[in-house]
Amino acid sequence: MTYISEITNVMEYEALAKEKLPKMVYDYYASGAEDQWTLQENRNAFSRILFRPRILRDVSKIDMTTTVLGFNISMPIMIAPTAFQKMAHPEGECATARAASAAGTIMTLSSWATSSVEEVSSTGPGIRFFQLYVTKHRNVDAQLVKRAERAGFKAIALTVDTPRLGRREADIKNRFVLPPHLTLKNYEGLYIGKMDKTDDSGLASYVANQIDRSLNWKDVKWLQTITSLPILVKGVLTAEDASLAIQYGAAGIIVSNHGARQLDYVPATVMALEEVVQAAKGRVPVFLDGGVRRGTDVFKALALGASGVFVSI
Repeated sequence: MTYISEITNVMEYEALAKEKLPKMVYDYYASGAEDQWTLQENRNAFSRILFRPRILRDVSKIDMTTTVLGFNISMPIMIAPTAFQKMAHPEGECATARAASAAGTIMTLSSWATSSVEEVSSTGPGIRFFQLYVTKHRNVDAQLVKRAERAGFKAIALTVDTPRLGRREADIKNRFVLPPHLTLKNYEGLYIGKMDKTDDSGLASYVANQIDRSLNWKDVKWLQTITSLPILVKGVLTAEDASLAIQYGAAGIIVSNHGARQLDYVPATVMALEEVVQAAKGRVPVFLDGGVRRGTDVFKALALGASGVFVSI
């Protein structure tokens, strides 16, 4: 039995979660796509990056504050969008929003959240971004973006690496489906279907029915016509796509492989970071998510040119 009072680092929460969560829920949060090579590589790649320390520098005054898209935050560590948080705790995304606000940093709310943008906004002040999946129902997407804007969200993180859901074999084995007492709160009343139990992954079937596989760069321009919020393109792993993201008006880039849950055998995000930073040439900020577990990981990402990192909770 693991106790919270005994935990000394983020990684130890995994064992605690495995003890406390139903197997289907734990496997959903913990697993990656197919062989899960990239899932391991997201961590292993950080271990291959070594420091070249300098000594006898005055470090008596440390300032970790920074700005992201003009917003002042306490540290270059923000919260990445994570779906279905009420599977882990009854307060779900609302608790995360309060914690992010208390820590003085940014929370990104998943469009697949189990709390709505309005519910998260009602928790009090805070800087929040809204993550968007583009569906086959553009009128619904437009409604979600406008609701997020009205609720005080400050940017849109457009996920671009999910034209179809990655083959997550744990979810297939468990026949994953959202527990019946939970819903995708942002889509309630919008009539775009619900997640039903199937012979494999209910989430995969839902995504196949709802996500628009024709998503392309022109849709970044379309998004700009329905909102004045800055758009971060989330899911970039190459210099070529970084250049295109800037060409099509992205206000920032998030180097991400979707937590290794989409295409297996893509590079760890920290391995892709440097070429994206070089392609951006300082024109927009570049952020990173994936595999970040310690402060040393954050430092490595910053040293390679990231303006900050997003961590999943």
